[in-house]
Amino acid sequence: MIRHYWNINLEEMMEAGVHFGHGTKKWNPRMAPYISAKRKGIHITNLTITARFLSEACNLVFDAASRGKKFLIVGTKNKAADLVASAAIKARCHYVNKKWLGGMLTNWSTTETRLQKFRDLRAEKKMGKLNRLSKGDAAIFKRKLSTLQTYLGGIKYMTGLPDIVIIVDQQEEYMVLQECVILGISTICLIDTNCNPDLADISIPANDDAIASIRFIITKLAYAICEGHSSYIKNG
Repeated sequence: MIRHYWNINLEEMMEAGVHFGHGTKKWNPRMAPYISAKRKGIHITNLTITARFLSEACNLVFDAASRGKKFLIVGTKNKAADLVASAAIKARCHYVNKKWLGGMLTNWSTTETRLQKFRDLRAEKKMGKLNRLSKGDAAIFKRKLSTLQTYLGGIKYMTGLPDIVIIVDQQEEYMVLQECVILGISTICLIDTNCNPDLADISIPANDDAIASIRFIITKLAYAICEGHSSYIKNG
């Protein structure tokens, strides 16, 4: 497989604040190899290492996408939600950006049932069912549909378990990581200085609080997936 050059620029990463970690009191000692300095009580991540792992992750998702593998991107905190949705839609990936429902992957049969219900309600709405309902019933119908859209909108076309899950903020999405580990699903995690770097298949040390930092990492991964998809279509 031809490797791409992902144009991961250290200067751009600095501008995006990728190197800023958490306060030194809030760190996980396992992150020591990825930290280059302390500044004003904050750990500074070694961007050369971040660039290496991000490049490795881009290679992995490019290869997987070029073989038609399926991706799920998860980031439910407010700062990440819009970025996750736009990157996933651009790269034609599934995504969860509002709330992770426990067992979404490990209890896939329940998720499938919920997705079927969601599809049925959407089809009923398209066929004009709302016009035939009383005001009260229409309100209940809309509320049900809106709730399902919030939680399942990003996975509405998912027909089976994903091959790779990309997680923004390991601490926030720990349940997602656990489900992937149980099922043997490959994971790529954005990890800050308070995380355990040994849990995901590829951990990318980076600031998981700044929007610019999250955008930088997610955009690179989404671009690599897009390139892989193009290669799959061309060769498929």
